[in-house]
Amino acid sequence: MKISAKGRYAVRVMVDLAVHSDEGYQNVKQIAERQGISEKYLEQIIAVLNKANFVSSVRGAQGGYKLSDLPENITVGMILRLTEGSLSPVACVNSIEEGECTRCVQCETIDVWKDLADAINQVVDSFTIAELARKQLERSTGNKNL
Repeated sequence: MKISAKGRYAVRVMVDLAVHSDEGYQNVKQIAERQGISEKYLEQIIAVLNKANFVSSVRGAQGGYKLSDLPENITVGMILRLTEGSLSPVACVNSIEEGECTRCVQCETIDVWKDLADAINQVVDSFTIAELARKQLERSTGNKNL
């Protein structure tokens, strides 16, 4: 399994918005400059996040984007599933859950793929945007007590 640039950037954008949440709405230009992402590509990512209600927007000169929920309530897994779809390493794991796999009864490797999918989901769901934002602030300020 490989996470696309879109997935990685979406997580970075969410962390950026959490870090700068006390500054109000952030416009695309500000986020793009801080994250080193083109404004055009960032607009596509923000549109996906906005449509899924992970961010809210305000139009106008003082407008921009902010998180729609507390960063403690948003996990990396939620963002990656939005941008990447299923995080399962093989398609048959999803097929089993949907009752479509005809080989799962006789498949000797299915437990490997299911355990791997479970491990991936456990890891990405264990990190919140708040934790990543705190780590970013610690690195930028050198203060481990944030």
